[in-house]
Amino acid sequence: MTTFGIATVSLSGTLEEKLRAAAAAGYDGVEIFENDLIASPLSPREVRAMLDDLGLACMLYQPFRDFEGMPGALRQRALDRAEAKFDLMGELGADRILLCSNCSPAALGERSRIIADLHELGERAGKRGIIVGYEALAWGRHVFDHRDAWAIVEAVDHPHIGIILDSFHSLSRGIPSESIRAIAGDKIAFVQLADAPRLDMDLLYWSRHFRNFPGQGGLPVEEYVAEILRTGYNGPLSLEIFNDRFRGWSPDLIAADGLRSLRHVEDAAERLLGRTPDVPPPPATVRPEFVEFAVEAADVPALEQMFGSLGFTKTGYHRAKAVTRWQAGSVNLVINAEPTGFGHDFERQHGASICAVGLVVPDRDAVAARAAYLGIGRIGDDEAPGNLSLPALRGIGGSLIYLIGAEEEEAASVWEAEFAPTGAAVDAEPLTIDHLAAVVRIDEYLSWQLYWRSLFGLEQSLQSDVIDPSGLVLSQPLRSADGALRVTLNASDAAGTLSARFVDHTVGGGYQHVALATGDLAGKAASLATIGADMLPIGANYYDDLAARFGLDAATRDQLRAAHILYDADAQGDYRQLYSRAFHKRFFFEFVERRAYEGYGAPNAGVRIASQERFKTAEGG
Repeated sequence: MTTFGIATVSLSGTLEEKLRAAAAAGYDGVEIFENDLIASPLSPREVRAMLDDLGLACMLYQPFRDFEGMPGALRQRALDRAEAKFDLMGELGADRILLCSNCSPAALGERSRIIADLHELGERAGKRGIIVGYEALAWGRHVFDHRDAWAIVEAVDHPHIGIILDSFHSLSRGIPSESIRAIAGDKIAFVQLADAPRLDMDLLYWSRHFRNFPGQGGLPVEEYVAEILRTGYNGPLSLEIFNDRFRGWSPDLIAADGLRSLRHVEDAAERLLGRTPDVPPPPATVRPEFVEFAVEAADVPALEQMFGSLGFTKTGYHRAKAVTRWQAGSVNLVINAEPTGFGHDFERQHGASICAVGLVVPDRDAVAARAAYLGIGRIGDDEAPGNLSLPALRGIGGSLIYLIGAEEEEAASVWEAEFAPTGAAVDAEPLTIDHLAAVVRIDEYLSWQLYWRSLFGLEQSLQSDVIDPSGLVLSQPLRSADGALRVTLNASDAAGTLSARFVDHTVGGGYQHVALATGDLAGKAASLATIGADMLPIGANYYDDLAARFGLDAATRDQLRAAHILYDADAQGDYRQLYSRAFHKRFFFEFVERRAYEGYGAPNAGVRIASQERFKTAEGG
């Protein structure tokens, strides 16, 4: 059974706080980072006692720097430093140490000298029962590639000298993961994992400020781990994260996310090797079935008027609750104004808002089991009284995700059992949910990405930086393999942005808008105008610039301007967007038309936000 660890440098707080967070999250052990120990008032023996009390092992002590290839008296000084560290490790109860490749300008690159130094270190480590793991830093002076580090370890040929593999150091340099196959599994002393966004910058700066957990970045960590497991390695998988934001966030949240990421990446790696882990895989397909809105009774007429003006028809009354079903095409919306239960409690806390989403999956119980393995618990009646009799998971902003089984045609049976039909006919237009857009707290931005990727297998596409008049908003799209479920996550640490204010107003964030896909947006816009939909107007300057950027003819430009449709295009196709006004400044709708275009109209986001801001100012909001 794989054991999981985390380096204390990955978490915020004092060493004691970091150890408590790691234990509470469920790790098997930690890597003690030297700076954390130095800054702690606890002695090494007291740290060891605390580890024992918490049920944690000290899996690794790190780092030991600038050892091999040092000239003259510096070599003896390096050996003396090693002995001092070995003494300290004895007090900590650690039997492994990370030796990173030398970065000192004084270091000599002579291979025979490096091999001799490591052999001498192995001799000294062996007397203490210690294993030294040699790691190739991506910015090492002479050794910066794990293939080179392995060649050295192999030449040293000492039972107490092994190699440490770190995914960031290898993947940041583009080293093929297949090269790990040349390494003997029993010579891998330890494995450290980190992901990172794909950035073009100095390797040291990238590493020290932008690492994140596997499943939160863009590096192929799953393939890297698969190659390690292929060697027969059966030691710990551990996290070593340097991230400016993590240092200011809750150690408990970060620790829990880290363990989820390790379970996710190991599971993915095993499947790449053709193995069948005990935990169910992410669902092969997932699609939205409904979106539920929680409102107080006084808001129902206004929300019903909005739904009706957007082309939705009331098709059902709940048989026992103040809940109604609305349909347009294949889209289901639910208004929950029940004065008790989960919806009521959610509205009391967040105001009028989206409180739940129903997702259809092939096997709901399998998804629930996977969620439990990832530390995402099911919600019982005590936490969400009055909810549907379906498995429910806690989602963004405290909302619920209902899991609906596809094989049993459960969605149809739920509607039939729960709702009495009104008899109203539904327009058969081909309308579907294109994507759900959520706004989250900046300290939960990466956490929710990991949630959707690890549980539902959503894939990450390129993050966008959205320019709000009051600051920058980060926007990360995620989608299922077939595009049936798309989610965009948005966050900002600029207090004045629309996203940041939404988080404040809704007490923690949630879904901000629902995007509906149509095959004919121009026709849909005309239909909405006929029934009096309150759509968001877009300024004329936008359309003059649009025509110039894309070479649109005057007729197309004027058609877009008359309907307030926004436009974008890429090498694959084009995209058209039309927005509603917001309901009580809480949430809004978007209608889109995709023509072989996979993005989300990111260049238009600033224009949309500016238009919404004008109305906020005009209304004194």
